[in-house]
Amino acid sequence: MKDLYLVRHAKSSWDYPELDDFERPLGSRGKLDAPFMAEIIREKGIVPDHLVSSSARRAQDTASYFAKAFERSTWEITLIDQIYEAFPDDLQSVVLNLNDDWNTVFLFGHNPGFTVFANRFTEGFRFDNVPTCGIVHIHGAVDFWQGFKPGLAKVEAWYFPKEFRI
Repeated sequence: MKDLYLVRHAKSSWDYPELDDFERPLGSRGKLDAPFMAEIIREKGIVPDHLVSSSARRAQDTASYFAKAFERSTWEITLIDQIYEAFPDDLQSVVLNLNDDWNTVFLFGHNPGFTVFANRFTEGFRFDNVPTCGIVHIHGAVDFWQGFKPGLAKVEAWYFPKEFRI
């Protein structure tokens, strides 16, 4: 069985207009939401075999908070340039090529690609938007990532920061 957790990067900062979009860091809310959501997932007993991230700074920063929550080195995060500004077919390609030794993978990236990709795996509903630091769990009843496709995998759960904040 394969479990994919799509983690949209936490809220980024717009305080540095001179920075290229790729280089934008997390904003103050993002720096609160990322460790908060990592802890929510950890408390649910979900443990990643591997973390894979877009190479954009805000996605890497988000992945770093999750790595820390799971006592992993940030050096263990696999960076994939293709995830930045990815279309759903690009994301599907990334997933199909994941290492089969990894059963539970956290994939850190961006909208609109993540929302559209997640909707490929929904049944009877649609996400309007996966919010910043939102997490969508897609479970695949497959033994190899090559089989992780709609019909063989479906959305099992989702976790959004606003659900847990008082």
